[in-house]
Amino acid sequence: MDIRPEPHWFKSSYSGGSGTECVECIHQDDHLKVRDSKSADGPVVAVRPDAWRAFIRAL
Repeated sequence: MDIRPEPHWFKSSYSGGSGTECVECIHQDDHLKVRDSKSADGPVVAVRPDAWRAFIRAL
């Protein structure tokens, strides 16, 4: 039986310190998920790692 630990959301190191622009990320299987930390039950964006790297390079 393969038991995996529960995934852990972490705050982006680029999130602002004022508490108004917090982004949380999680690495799961073959993609990365991003959400607004103030709305943990809200929408989640899932992207493939190669698409995420391209997005970060473009910033």
